[in-house]
Amino acid sequence: MLPDLSYFTFEELWSPFFFFGVALAAIGYLYWIGPWREKHLPDEPAVPASRRMLALCGFALFYLAQGGPLELLGHLNFMFHMINMSLSYLIVPPLILLGTPAFVWRKLFGAVFWRRFRWAANPIFTLLLFNGLFSFYHVPVVHDYIMTHYTVHAVYYAVLLIAAFLMWWHVTSPVPEWNRLTDLRKMGYIFANGLLLTPACALIIFAGEPLYRVYTDPAIWANAMGYCVSGSGEALLALVDGPSAFTMLGPFEDQQSGGIIMKLVQEVMYGSILAYVFYQWFRKERDAEEGVSAAAPAGSRGNRS
Repeated sequence: MLPDLSYFTFEELWSPFFFFGVALAAIGYLYWIGPWREKHLPDEPAVPASRRMLALCGFALFYLAQGGPLELLGHLNFMFHMINMSLSYLIVPPLILLGTPAFVWRKLFGAVFWRRFRWAANPIFTLLLFNGLFSFYHVPVVHDYIMTHYTVHAVYYAVLLIAAFLMWWHVTSPVPEWNRLTDLRKMGYIFANGLLLTPACALIIFAGEPLYRVYTDPAIWANAMGYCVSGSGEALLALVDGPSAFTMLGPFEDQQSGGIIMKLVQEVMYGSILAYVFYQWFRKERDAEEGVSAAAPAGSRGNRS
């Protein structure tokens, strides 16, 4: 049973301005890979429908997690908060990276200007940056501070999104000539990501008590709700008892459920990507062996003649 959302307006539930922003980005993507490509890069092959769907699903999920009802639910329940984090940083980036062809990334980041920032794309740096930012965010005092300071909240989420794209860039390798990792190193990179994200999930799951006051203290919760309601959070607090009015589970069970969901999504995503990378590596090795085997008889005939 979902929380009662009748207290909130259409604008608070669906964030129309955010929707139009994401829709504009999706339309720009379709224009770039369609009419723009046909006019400026006619030799580039058309983007398959499957890749277009990956990117468009990424845009849609990002809107739901950061602007749609799920975003509001994430301020009411910790479980939904972790669903939003999983969608925004573990699912959306690889979908958009895999769905966007290489010529778009070359056009965006191929200029000499970007060379001065190559250090920011170092695989070790991006590995530590994303997992460090994610884990630091879920330290209870840090989480409560960010959730109740709106400018800090927006900046931190933007930086975390950039860090997520940088981390996933090395796994998906959308531009082959910019790839820095072999397939075997990618598998190790994915495994390291899983290890580094585990402590934050374990802290949330195995804590002996609710950690986040923004989901248990009505005054702090009302302050945080000011981020997603048009009026003040105090006005909402006058109508309900606080976050307990919207919690499907108790605070402790809600927190544990959020940590479990985050860990499960992480395992499924990293496991799927690991299988994908392993398959790519296996296929390359098989094709190389078949190429050598096919060339060997021809070479042998040449030697006999």
